[in-house]
Amino acid sequence: MTAPSTIDIVTAGGRRGGRRIPASVSFRRQLIPWLFLVPGLVLAIVFKFVPMFDGIRMSFLKVQPFLGDEFVGWDNYATVLGDKRFIESIGNTVTIAVFQTVGAVVVAFLLALLMEGSARWLRWTRTAVFLPVVTALAIIGEVWRILLFPSEAGFANRVIGFFGIPPQDFLSDPNQAIWWVVVVGIWTAAPYNMIILLAGLVGIDRTLYEASAMDGVSTWQRLRHIVIPSMRSSFAVVLTLAAIRALRVFTEVYVLTGGGPAGSTEVWMTRTFSLGFDQYKLGVASAASVILLVVTLVLTIGVQWITRRKGNN
Repeated sequence: MTAPSTIDIVTAGGRRGGRRIPASVSFRRQLIPWLFLVPGLVLAIVFKFVPMFDGIRMSFLKVQPFLGDEFVGWDNYATVLGDKRFIESIGNTVTIAVFQTVGAVVVAFLLALLMEGSARWLRWTRTAVFLPVVTALAIIGEVWRILLFPSEAGFANRVIGFFGIPPQDFLSDPNQAIWWVVVVGIWTAAPYNMIILLAGLVGIDRTLYEASAMDGVSTWQRLRHIVIPSMRSSFAVVLTLAAIRALRVFTEVYVLTGGGPAGSTEVWMTRTFSLGFDQYKLGVASAASVILLVVTLVLTIGVQWITRRKGNN
């Protein structure tokens, strides 16, 4: 006589070992995972969703502390969209977003190709490359600001001086500053994107590599026809996250240049910060934040729709 299997013991209808599991026990088992989620949900509601909805409410008000708020409808949005400096900051934001997103994804893909494998030394290398992600952005910005200090005594100017290149103004030059912000953004974002792309590389069927090797396929052909198509979903995630991160750039710009020189690096978030905390126009600043939220949602939905459409085709 054979021993009963698990299927025989646990039968349909909630019976175990011939006995029905009480409804209260089943409910408690289903409730336990949600109890673990409660602290995180409470923190998210209190510190994320409540301020977000309060910001949407404030965007329709002329905020006057101690005097009472005044409803102004869409006037704050008209003020934001009619602000010349805000329009210029949108142009800077788009420039940073496009070049930083593309640069971070390309660098991340190259790093992922280099870091793929199970060798012991690769573990330490991946950890070292990932360090910028776990370092505070304010610290990263301050370090880069010191490296790019625009004087002959600055570290970067000393390095290029060995090659006979004259000292550069770097962050003090309106024509260069925004591109150095892009460089810092790529350096910060690429390691995070690398981890996502590494996961995509690991998920590729190895038999495809073996078949391509037997057919004499070159490295470029393997990348073009096997690796990149197989990682379409990973690229979609990385592009979406990188674009959102670039649109919301603030700390790097604030620490590196403060939006200068002459407003050449002022971006969406620094202009919003200036409206809210320098000019005390909290309603106008809230309207600018809501517009950014809408743009981010449209961007996310658009990228996901395009990705799914290509996947279906």
